[in-house]
Amino acid sequence: MDNTWFIIVNPVAGSCNFNKFWIEIQQELKFNNIHYEYAKTTYAKHEILLLQKAINQGFKKIISVGGDGTLHHIINGIMTQSEVDTRKIIVAVIPLGTGNDWIKTYNISKKIKKAVSIIKHQKTIYQDIGYLELSNTSSYFNNLAGIGYDGYVVNKLNKLKRFGSIAYLLSGIAGLFFYKKTTFKIEIGSRIIETKCLMALFGICKYSGGGMQLTDYKDSSNGLFDITIAKNFSFLDLIFNIKKLYNGKILQHKKVETHLSKELLITPKNISKLPYIQADGELIGKGSVKVSLINKAIQFVIP
Repeated sequence: MDNTWFIIVNPVAGSCNFNKFWIEIQQELKFNNIHYEYAKTTYAKHEILLLQKAINQGFKKIISVGGDGTLHHIINGIMTQSEVDTRKIIVAVIPLGTGNDWIKTYNISKKIKKAVSIIKHQKTIYQDIGYLELSNTSSYFNNLAGIGYDGYVVNKLNKLKRFGSIAYLLSGIAGLFFYKKTTFKIEIGSRIIETKCLMALFGICKYSGGGMQLTDYKDSSNGLFDITIAKNFSFLDLIFNIKKLYNGKILQHKKVETHLSKELLITPKNISKLPYIQADGELIGKGSVKVSLINKAIQFVIP
């Protein structure tokens, strides 16, 4: 299986004409003499089971065909299996999803021909992976996670995905009107911050929320999270700074502070209204969260 890729395909990723794109993907793979087997997901989080079956069969090279959610579940499949050292597994992406935020850090093209060409050349990087521990569940993530407003937005987004890429904007606007800020106790190393908070974010890569730059991105394999704490933002603060959410200048706002750390613990003070927690655009749960990092955990194919 050393020269054969296993492709996990999410046929409902994004709002695209899947059959048309899948035919093109197979044609490009054949043209580039890339050998593969594949399986399609048929239910939520099916990627995890498909991935682990593939690894048990000897596959160590995986292609994700879908969006950020598809990749997120594949990463969780890799990190929760015990058959193979995760650092020996190589993951590539052919993007079909709505947001496709992870690929933006590495400038991986959304054009199928270019994405397949990247896989053919197989240049790889070891990337860090994050780990979230909640009271009743846990999850790994490969891009960015957070608690508060962004979790609220992801919860809304799940109901609006049928609108395609504009769903991010619609769910963000809903959050502006309805999300109630929470006071968090945030422990970063030996430092304790207690503040009324719009959201706290912990990133490995650069982009989230459909292209927003909300963390002071440094490096995806330096063993540290890029942490952003957005404090008591008002409705008008957000309205007047929408552009800065996308160009990264929001980090210069007086109500924003950034940190670097390999772990942190966030505890909401209002237990009657627990905030949502998201990872890679997937809703994980509510409440307190402990965050830690696994340095250079998986190989990814990049240009």
